[in-house]
Amino acid sequence: MLRFGIFDHMEQRGSPLHQLYEERLDYVERADRAGFWCYFKSEHHLTPLDAAPCQSVWLAATAQRTERMHLVPLVYLLPFHHPLRLIEEIAMLDHMCRGRFEVGVGRGIAPPEHEMWGLDPDSARQRSTETLEVVLAGLQTDRLHFSGTFWNFEDVPITMQPYQLPYPPLWYPGNVEVAAARGFHTVVGGPAPVVARQVARYRELRAESDQPGVNPGVGTPIVAGATRVFVADTDAEAERRARRAWAAYTYNITLLWKRAGIQPSDMPLDPSVGGDFDRAIDVGAAVVGSPERVASEVDAYAAVSGTDHLVVSFAWGDLDHQESLRSMDLFTEHVMAPAVAEHG
Repeated sequence: MLRFGIFDHMEQRGSPLHQLYEERLDYVERADRAGFWCYFKSEHHLTPLDAAPCQSVWLAATAQRTERMHLVPLVYLLPFHHPLRLIEEIAMLDHMCRGRFEVGVGRGIAPPEHEMWGLDPDSARQRSTETLEVVLAGLQTDRLHFSGTFWNFEDVPITMQPYQLPYPPLWYPGNVEVAAARGFHTVVGGPAPVVARQVARYRELRAESDQPGVNPGVGTPIVAGATRVFVADTDAEAERRARRAWAAYTYNITLLWKRAGIQPSDMPLDPSVGGDFDRAIDVGAAVVGSPERVASEVDAYAAVSGTDHLVVSFAWGDLDHQESLRSMDLFTEHVMAPAVAEHG
């Protein structure tokens, strides 16, 4: 069965934050009713790319407005979090969702973000690995003992356990080698053939790995594809509006780097494809068009990708609330429902 998730940066659009939050809660609630499988929320700081950088606060609100969708921080930037607080927040959110909560983890790829917080980017990988080790240990015990480079805990009482035991499923996006080594779920970008190669590579590496999986109770870990989507009544209308939205998205996602004197071409990963909208279409970073064109793209994805999971974004750039809802509604009616019926 083909399953569709939603990814959200929650870019600022110039409207008051309280208005943006209420509109986005409406958006998430509608996605839940429409049958989307999962909602993923990013974590970015000190940038208009992310108006809700405190994921736990935001996902606690969405938990109250949804009934079926799984809710996933993608990702908790581990160097920015104290592991004891994260253990407590994960336990709380998992109970608030009645087991619909899943956990994405990573270190973050933007050195300027780390530096503005007074963190050393060069130690991010080691700090992330150790913080995750503490969190997973804490979620599985009532007394935490840990001795490491960055964290040391001696007989710390852990009074909260998650709803899902031993802990919720884990995600590590953007790097199939790291994800496959330990059996994380993951998300990759690109057109269907690229996703297919990543899926095959993940499965090959996972079969070769001698490390135990980090997802107890999960059968086959998920490798999902991801893209931005804009659907309008005609191809011309969709392309005209999405081109402008892509420029706003490019500004938001590259601003932090440019402030630090780093050009997008030097970023380790530039989802905006240098701001080139036409190339973004060519490489699968965006799927834009009429319902018929987008449905054709999704059919190709289902036939070629090697996975039955696709994560899409409807609210990006300067698309306003009504435009994002309209795009989602067209996708739900003309793309998702037929795809689920055909491939399910």
